[in-house]
Amino acid sequence: MSSASTGPPIEGTAGLSVNDNESVPLGSVYNPTMPPTSPTRGPGMYREDGKPLSKNALKKLAKDREKAEKAAKRAALEEQQRRDREATSVDNAKANYGKLPMIRSTERTAVRRVLLNTLTPESHGGTTIVFRSRVQNARVQSAKLAFLVLRQQTTTIQTVVAANAEGTVSRQMVKWAGSINSESIVIVHGLVQTTPEPIKSASISDLEIHIQKIFVIAEAEPQLPIQLEDASRPEPLASESNAPLVSDSVDDEATREVQLDASGRPVVTLNSKLNNRVIDLRTLTNQAIFSISSGVCTLFREYLLQHSFIEVHTPKLIAAASEGGSNVFEVKYFDRKAYLAQSPQLYKQMLIAGDFERVFEIGPVFRAENSNTHRHMTEFTGLDLEMAFEEHYHEALDVLEGLFVYIFNGLKERFGKEIEVIRKQYPVDEFKIPKDGKVLRLTFAEGVKMLKEDGVELSEYDDLRHVISKLGCTNIVTKYSLYSTIDERHLGRLVRAKYDTDFYILDQFPLAVRPFYTMPSPLDPKLSNSYDFFMRGEEILSGAQRVHDSKFLEERMRGMDPPIDPNSEGLKDYVDAFRYGAPPHAGGGIGLERVVFLWLGLGNIRKASAFPRDPQRVRP
Repeated sequence: MSSASTGPPIEGTAGLSVNDNESVPLGSVYNPTMPPTSPTRGPGMYREDGKPLSKNALKKLAKDREKAEKAAKRAALEEQQRRDREATSVDNAKANYGKLPMIRSTERTAVRRVLLNTLTPESHGGTTIVFRSRVQNARVQSAKLAFLVLRQQTTTIQTVVAANAEGTVSRQMVKWAGSINSESIVIVHGLVQTTPEPIKSASISDLEIHIQKIFVIAEAEPQLPIQLEDASRPEPLASESNAPLVSDSVDDEATREVQLDASGRPVVTLNSKLNNRVIDLRTLTNQAIFSISSGVCTLFREYLLQHSFIEVHTPKLIAAASEGGSNVFEVKYFDRKAYLAQSPQLYKQMLIAGDFERVFEIGPVFRAENSNTHRHMTEFTGLDLEMAFEEHYHEALDVLEGLFVYIFNGLKERFGKEIEVIRKQYPVDEFKIPKDGKVLRLTFAEGVKMLKEDGVELSEYDDLRHVISKLGCTNIVTKYSLYSTIDERHLGRLVRAKYDTDFYILDQFPLAVRPFYTMPSPLDPKLSNSYDFFMRGEEILSGAQRVHDSKFLEERMRGMDPPIDPNSEGLKDYVDAFRYGAPPHAGGGIGLERVVFLWLGLGNIRKASAFPRDPQRVRP
C-alpha cells in the first residue's frame, strides 16, 4: 500500500490508480463511490444510487436501444433512397430517344442508312449502324432491360435496350422503348454484336443490335384492326397438300370474319385481310408473295428481251370490245361510249402488221364477268406476247414453253428464301415440271379421253366433234368447256400421276368457242390452231395462231354468232391493218395472278393481287 494513500481502499476499487481510469469505458463518469463497469454491466446499468438496475429495467433499456438502432437504420435508408431518386430523376439519355417531329423534307444528312438483310457477322460485327424499321413487338424485361424485334420487310432482328452506368441509356429510355406501339416506324442507332446462341424469334439469328438511340418517326395506333401474328398463321384449308385447296365459288372463308386453327387460336379470314389490306400486306408471307410476283414479271421480260422481243404499251380505252361479246366494261368517253380493254389483242396484231415482229406487254386487263370463283377477277395483270412465225404456229409454242421453264427455274433459283417463308403458311406440294425441260403437249381430244377413261362422264357421244355440234355456241367469248373447273383439276391430277408434271399444254381446241381472230385447224375445220397452258389443272394462258388475211378475217367475223361487222367503229382500223399485208403470227395472254397463286398453291387468286377486284369488291 502506498504511503500516499489517505485511507483504506473502497470496495470494488482496490488497487485502482489515477492511471487506471484509462480503462473506464468511454462515456462513463468516474465516481469512486460507484461500482466500476464490468463485462456484464456496462454504463447506465446502475441506478443513480449505485445499485444495479432490475431485470425489467434492463429489458426495457435493451428494447429502447434496439428501437433507436432501427430508427437510425431506417433514416439512413430513406436518405439513401432520396439520394437515389434524385440521381435517377436526372435523365442524361433524354436526347437519345423520343418522338421526332413529322418529316417534311427540311434537311438532308449524310448519315448512311443500312438494310438489315445486308448484315453479316464478318462485315458488321462490332460496328455501329443506323437504320429505319418497324417495331414488330416490344417487351420490358426489367427496369433496366427491354427487347424489341424490329422488321424491314421480310427481315427481322432482335434488339436490346439496356440501361448503363454512363447514363447514355437510362431507365426512362428503357421504359419508353418497351412501350412503343407495334408497327410504329423508328430510326435506330445501335451496335451490332454477335450472339452466343441462335435467336429463334428473328430471321437474323446470329446477330443482335444494342440500341444506343431510338426515335419514333411514324407512330401506329395502339389497337390494330388485325394482328400480324394472327394473319400469318397457316390457314386450315391450306394445310392439306393434296389439292384442290378451294371450292369452285368464292370460298366460304371470305364471308366469315372469325376462324380458329387446330389449337383454337384465331386465324384472320380472307375477307378481313382484304378489308385491312395495308396491314395484311406487311406479313412476311405477303412480302414474299409479291416479291415472287415481281420476279415473274422480271423473268418474263428478261426471257423475251433475250429472244428479240420489244416491250410495248397499248391503249386500255378502246372504241369496241376487243374480244367481242358482252363481257366488257362500258364507260362514258366525253359524248360517246368507250370500253375498257379486255386484252391488248387487237393492238398486238396491228403492231405485228407494223413490222415489229415480236412484241410483249405487261398491263391491266378488264373482264366484266360475273364470276365469283377462286380464280376469277374483273381486273388482273396480263402478260401478253405476239410474234411472227415462219411456217408453223408451234414455233410460238416453243417460245412459250421455253418462257415458262425459264420463269419456273428462275423463281426456284432466285427466291428460295421467299418460298421458304410462304411454305410455312401455305404448306403445299412443290410445283413439278419435267426435269428435262420438255413440256408435255396433249391435244384437247386426248385430255377429254383421259377423263373419260377415268370415269368422268362428259357426253353421251364418244366423238369429240359430235359433242361440239351438240353443245353449239351462242356467245363468241364463252370459253369452251366439255368439263367443269373441277374436271379440269381432275385432269391435272391425272396428268401429274401419269407424267409427273403440274405443267402441260392442251392444243387444238374447238373452233366454235374461240374468238373471231383464231385460225381454224387445217386438220379439222371444227378445231383450231389454238392452245391453253395449265398449272395444277387450271388454265393460265390462252393463245392461238391468228388470222392474218383480211378477207378471211372478214369471213370469220361475219360467220360468228351473232355476226360481227368488220366495218364497225373500233374494228375497221384493225381489219384494215391486214389489207396491207401481215406475216403469219401467233401469241398468247397470261394472267400474272393465276401463275403466282397456282405456282405457290395459295388456293385463291385474290391472295396474289395486292388490291383485288371481283364482282363483289371494288375497295380498298
